[in-house]
Amino acid sequence: MVDASPKAATSPARVIFLGPPGAGKGTQAGLVARHFGVPKISTGDMLREAIAQKTPLGLQAGPLMEEGRLVPDPLLIGIITDRLAQADCQAGYVLDGFPRTLAQAAGFGSMAVGRQSGGLLVLNVEVPRDELLRRLSGRRWCPECQATFHVHNDPPKQPGICDRCGAGLIQREDDKETAVTRRLQEYDERTAPLIGYYQERGGKAFHTVDGYRPVDTVFAELKGIVEGAL
Repeated sequence: MVDASPKAATSPARVIFLGPPGAGKGTQAGLVARHFGVPKISTGDMLREAIAQKTPLGLQAGPLMEEGRLVPDPLLIGIITDRLAQADCQAGYVLDGFPRTLAQAAGFGSMAVGRQSGGLLVLNVEVPRDELLRRLSGRRWCPECQATFHVHNDPPKQPGICDRCGAGLIQREDDKETAVTRRLQEYDERTAPLIGYYQERGGKAFHTVDGYRPVDTVFAELKGIVEGAL
């Protein structure tokens, strides 16, 4: 069982998670954030919060998201800047899903939020490609109660039937093998170059970990890396 009980950090824990879809970085980012008592900030959550609070930048992003359009990098970086300036980020933060491109990384590194973008620790979670395909294409979803399952890792008690409400489970279009392959190719083209970018700039502040292990094993290694950097 994963023990992510909070622990006070002796210095700000500023962490970026990298890794392809299906690597488990979102789960690990949440565990690390909880353990060190800092907020986990995901791009989607942050955009929704800015829109809900009707911040000036949120008012600009809202119509774009409603139309299904991408939020431009300068606007997204501005929203990140506002978020990291909030009081709960003074002790650090964990970024999940940002940056996704070299342009976003460059903008993030130069943004004006004092030392809030300094002292970054970059954690790259690697998983073999065939395992990523297995993880992503194995997801099943209940259209009635929104419960999620996995045919290998977290199967329902009765195949194809939701444990919670008894409705039939479906495979979302985004989880079908063709779509999953496309998502991984997009990661290779747009996001994977960040590994080299941060390797060159990070030195000992860049770490790659094997994500093809139990969640608690991966978390134990990540926790040790962050603790060693504080």
